[in-house]
Amino acid sequence: MNLIIFAAIAGAVMMIGGLFVKSKRRVSDVALACMLILLAANTYELRVDVPVFHIDLKGMLSFDRLGLLINEVLLISGVIWFLLQARDIEKVGNNVPDYYALIFFVYCGVGISTSYQSLLMLFLGIEIISIPLYILTAADKPNLKSNEAGLKYFLMGSFSTGIMLMGIALVYGATGTFFISGISESTSTASSAGSGLPLTETYRLIAGLILLLISMSFKVSAAPFHFWTPDVYDGAPTPFTAFMATIVKVAAMVAFIKLFEGAHDKMIGKYQMLVAIIITSTLLIGNITAVFQQSVKRMLAYSSIAQAGFMLFALFAFTQNSRESIVLYASAYCLATIGIFSILNRMDDYTFDGFNGLAKKEPLLALLNTVFLLSLAGIPLTAGFFAKYYMVANALTNNAGYLWMFIIAMLCAAISVYYYFRVIQAMYFKNGEGQKIEASPMFKYVLITVAVLIIILGIQPGWLLQHLYF
Repeated sequence: MNLIIFAAIAGAVMMIGGLFVKSKRRVSDVALACMLILLAANTYELRVDVPVFHIDLKGMLSFDRLGLLINEVLLISGVIWFLLQARDIEKVGNNVPDYYALIFFVYCGVGISTSYQSLLMLFLGIEIISIPLYILTAADKPNLKSNEAGLKYFLMGSFSTGIMLMGIALVYGATGTFFISGISESTSTASSAGSGLPLTETYRLIAGLILLLISMSFKVSAAPFHFWTPDVYDGAPTPFTAFMATIVKVAAMVAFIKLFEGAHDKMIGKYQMLVAIIITSTLLIGNITAVFQQSVKRMLAYSSIAQAGFMLFALFAFTQNSRESIVLYASAYCLATIGIFSILNRMDDYTFDGFNGLAKKEPLLALLNTVFLLSLAGIPLTAGFFAKYYMVANALTNNAGYLWMFIIAMLCAAISVYYYFRVIQAMYFKNGEGQKIEASPMFKYVLITVAVLIIILGIQPGWLLQHLYF
C-alpha cells in the first residue's frame, strides 16, 4: 500500500515542482530523493507488515510477502537505474520533470499489479503502467525511430487492452465476480464432474481465461505476441528502454503469474499445454533471432523476450518454490540488464563492432559488463545461474511428460551463450580503438556494487529468498 500512495504523491510532486525548478540536475536530485522515500516506505511495510495509510480496500488489493518483496526488488533496481542513468535522462529532452513524474506513476501501477485481487484492479494496474510508457517511448521527439516506436507501442497496446477487457467480460459473465478467489472457486466447479456450472458458462470461462492469457502474454512480450518488442525497445530512448525491459517487464510477469495462481490446481489441464507452447515459442524465437542481430541494443531486446520465456516457467507449474524462483530471477535479470544498458547508453556505436577493444580502453567497465553478460547467460557463480536452475528444476517436478520442453529450454540457454559471448569476444579478443566512455567515479562505483550483488546472489541466493518467510 505504501508504494501506491507514495508513488502517486511523488508523481504529483514532480509535476508541480517542475513549474518552479528549472535546473535539470536539481530535478534529478529531487526525483532520486523521492525514489529513496518510496524504497524506505516499502521496506517498512515489508519488515513490520503495517502500511502507513490504513484504507479499506474492500478486498480488491492484498499485500502479501511475494508482492512486497517483488516491490522491494523493483524499487532497489529503480534506485540503481536512477543513479546510473539520471544524467542520460536529462539529455533526452527538456521535459525532465514530466519524465520523472511518469516514472513514478508507473511505480504506482507496479504496486497495484503485484497486489491485486480483482480483475478490475489488474486492468487499472496494467493501464497505469502502460500509458506513461507510450509517452516515454516517444520522448525523443526529433528522433523518428522514437516517434515510430511510441506510435507502434500505443496501437499494439490498445489492441491488447481490448483483448484483456473482452477476457474480463467473459470471465465475469461466467462467474459473476471480478475477484480472483471467486474465479478460483468457479474454476474448481467447472473442473468437477457433474458440476452445477452450465456447459456454456464453462466454455465462456475458458475463453475468457485464454483471452487474458493472450493479453498478458503481450504485456510480457511472450511469443507469438512479442512482435512489438524489438522495434519499441530499439526506438525508445535507451534509459527508458532499460526501465521497460526490467522493472516494467517483471511487474507485468508477476501480475501474469498471480492471475493464474489461484486457478492453477483446478484448471491446469485446460491451459498447461497452451502455456508450454508459449514458453517454447518464446525461447526459440527470442534466442534464435538474437543470434542474427548486429545491434547490441536490438540483441538485448530479443534477449529480453528469451528471458521472459524462462520466467514463464513459474506460470507453468506454480508452487511455493515458484515464488522463490521468480523473486531470484527478477533480481538477477533486473540487475544485469540495467548494468548492461547503462554502459551501452554511454557509447556512440551500438553495434558489436563498437565493443571492439573496449577492454584496452576501459578495462573496469569491460570486466563489469562481462559479469552482467555471464549472469544473463546463466553461468555459475552469478545470480543468473541459480535463477535459471531454480526456475526450470521447479517446473520439471511432477511434469515429466513435458520433458521435451525442458530439453528445448536447455538448448536455448546454450544458444544464448553464443550471442552474449559475442560481446565479450569483441571487448577482449578483437582489435579496435575502443570507445571512450564518459563514466564518472560514482557511475563506476554503482556498477561495481551491482556486479558484487550479482555475485553474492550467485553464491548465496538464500540471502534474498529468506525474506519471503518472515
